[in-house]
Amino acid sequence: MRAAVLTQFGAPLTVREVPDPEAGGGEVVVEVLAASVAPYAAEVFGGKRNYPLVPPVVPGVGGVGRIIHLGPDATRLRVGDLVWCDSTVRSRDDALTPDITLQGWSSRGEGGARLARYLHDGSFAELMRVPTENVFPLPTVAGDDPARWAALTVHAISYGGLLAGGLAAGETLLVSGATGNLGSSAVAVALAMGAGRVVAPGRNQAALDLLADRFGPRLRPVPLTGDEATDRAAMSAAADGPIDMVIDLLPPSAPSSASRAAAMTVREYGRVVLMGGVGMLGGDDLALPYPWIMRNSITVRGQWMYPRTANVGIIRLLASGTLDLAPERVRSFGLEAVNDAIAYAAAHGGPFDRTSLTPWAG
Repeated sequence: MRAAVLTQFGAPLTVREVPDPEAGGGEVVVEVLAASVAPYAAEVFGGKRNYPLVPPVVPGVGGVGRIIHLGPDATRLRVGDLVWCDSTVRSRDDALTPDITLQGWSSRGEGGARLARYLHDGSFAELMRVPTENVFPLPTVAGDDPARWAALTVHAISYGGLLAGGLAAGETLLVSGATGNLGSSAVAVALAMGAGRVVAPGRNQAALDLLADRFGPRLRPVPLTGDEATDRAAMSAAADGPIDMVIDLLPPSAPSSASRAAAMTVREYGRVVLMGGVGMLGGDDLALPYPWIMRNSITVRGQWMYPRTANVGIIRLLASGTLDLAPERVRSFGLEAVNDAIAYAAAHGGPFDRTSLTPWAG
């Protein structure tokens, strides 16, 4: 098969022939129809984000595919099924605190690194080997435009964060980082889940206007000034009532003061979910006041990726049309143009901009 290979950090990916993957027990092999290319992929492959990938490696985070081989323990899946392949692989020998790797992308700790050595390669290839429990059937309509459905990579993450915070219908949510690629997904998913209103702070006025045009009065845009006290007051005022939950999805380049300003708008007994990258590249850590957390009974939770059940939930939202993929701007690239896709994604990382790699195209 052909695959795009990261041979070393800082070098362009190389498309070449590699051996076909073979499935063992508890695994499937899929033809990869489409894989999402993250806006920050160039930072990962260039080494800036210091991800624990070990070259040579086929990168890529999940994808839409069609099953071509099943292990003997699969009872519901069939060869030919259209499926979503979740990249979040968990070890099977510890139900309480499983080790995690993001297949073809990242890992956590030594246990995660061991998983990554076994499930080394991701979705930037014609074929991919995936654990059986990481494969989820898709509706037939997804086969008409798999490149668009590859946005599941993004939407599953934001959905997992909203589940972690227990977002309920009718509640007011503040999305810190709302004008970004992942943050805008959280806005759309939250409204699809029934949020009463979503406060969307950001510095990019064009992106704020786009969100307001798409979602109407349930979306409350807030232009940020960079002054923590001023911005906190503006976000609170925009909510027109208590803010039940804050989800932070700011990138590593954002200052911790922006995360803190957003978090501290939440009401008494409110919830704060941290899913962004603040502090990952250095800079000040997030410093939330102990008395404020304690006296207001605030719940602060970190969430990396999402539980397996989130895949089923986000697919249902998409299949029902409650979460609409139609307005998203999708640009597809064949495997030979993988480096063009990476460059395009870096330049088009705004709200609802999606870049997909389609290995079997062309």
